[in-house]
Amino acid sequence: MQADQLQQIAQDIIRLTQTAGASSAETEVSFGMGQSVSVRQGETENIEYNRDKGCSVTVYFGQQKGYASTSDLSPQALRDTVEAACNIAKYTAQDPFCGLADADLMATSFPDLSLHHPWQVDVDAALALAKRCESAALAVDHRISNSEGASVYTQSGAFAYANSHGFIGGYASSRHSISCSVIAEADGLMQRDYWYSSARDALDLASPEQVGQIAGERTARRLGARPIKTGQYPVLFEAPLASGLIGTLMSAISGGNLYRKSSFLLDSLGQTIASPLLQIEDHPFLLKGAASSAFDSEGVACQTRTLVENGVLQGYLLGSYSARKLGLKTTGNAGGAHNILVRSTGQSFEQLLQTLGTGLLVTELLGHGLNMVTGDYSRGASGYWVENGVIVHPVEEITIASNMKDMLKSIVAIGNDVIPNSSKLTGSILIERMTVASSE
Repeated sequence: MQADQLQQIAQDIIRLTQTAGASSAETEVSFGMGQSVSVRQGETENIEYNRDKGCSVTVYFGQQKGYASTSDLSPQALRDTVEAACNIAKYTAQDPFCGLADADLMATSFPDLSLHHPWQVDVDAALALAKRCESAALAVDHRISNSEGASVYTQSGAFAYANSHGFIGGYASSRHSISCSVIAEADGLMQRDYWYSSARDALDLASPEQVGQIAGERTARRLGARPIKTGQYPVLFEAPLASGLIGTLMSAISGGNLYRKSSFLLDSLGQTIASPLLQIEDHPFLLKGAASSAFDSEGVACQTRTLVENGVLQGYLLGSYSARKLGLKTTGNAGGAHNILVRSTGQSFEQLLQTLGTGLLVTELLGHGLNMVTGDYSRGASGYWVENGVIVHPVEEITIASNMKDMLKSIVAIGNDVIPNSSKLTGSILIERMTVASSE
């Protein structure tokens, strides 16, 4: 199903809502198909195909809102869905903040952001890639004794969004990945780790051998973990985990948490919330970006924005509903942030280790120990003990703790070792000091 067909269906739905008497309405129609294969110990483990389609309809009768969805795109199903949404609206309470985004904010320019790169890889070819990936991982070290498998995934689809302002927009997109996870054993103890590569375009993926080798190396070097003494130490968050820290910051400045007063950064606009080294930008127009788009989930035009400059919070992430609740204006972030770019302070990973000196490199976090209201942070962790800028031995069964406000203000350096697997583009982040608790 093509993007123009989806747009036609979306326009038909808006006409149905108008016929039903809705004062305004919006709809999203989508279609996607994909393939996933996995192997384990050189044998085929799983082959899956998915083919999904669906549509959601939101109608407004004044300040009453109704919502319904369906996975059936037949004309009768669409009529039934619109009718269901209208019936629901009759029984909802009036909400003075609901409704479409303002008409004058709708996107009018739709640049090609290079988001659709279908990967014509059949099952046999995908299985061969997965086997190459797993073989590379198993060959890294003789202590790698088992495998949780390697996978190759490809997805391609399209969507259309329309509303009663007359806005209609949509595009096709794709996402592909290769991943591998293996197990190493020594002295009766086992460790596991993994690696993956993800991209819009299969040509941008790391090779299966690269993914497998990194997965194998990460697994083998975790063997021989030793305890460390409880204390206050510098902590270096490896790039994949650093993106999680930035994701927490994005949640704290997002409209839903702000108007519910469930954020540790309430009323922080224009204030210093982090080290002056921290520079964060939202880039919705990044070519092949994981979260690129010309418009948000309400049709509002996106814009490149500076969110944090020299540690000062410059902007929130708002959709129209949260903006109205806060007495502000939507920022074109209904549906969340786009591509978040964290500026590096210029150091390589090796230079970050030197800057750290003696402390902890964290490569895995466990649990969800964050209080979004207070910012209190406590997570199970594993990683490596570093002395004089050199990794000495792996560590596990430790807990790291601090407060997110203190952590943000204690950023010492941000590496240039960005891994382009997600929409949070950041290198490793070095925190000056955190509490590290161990059984020792």
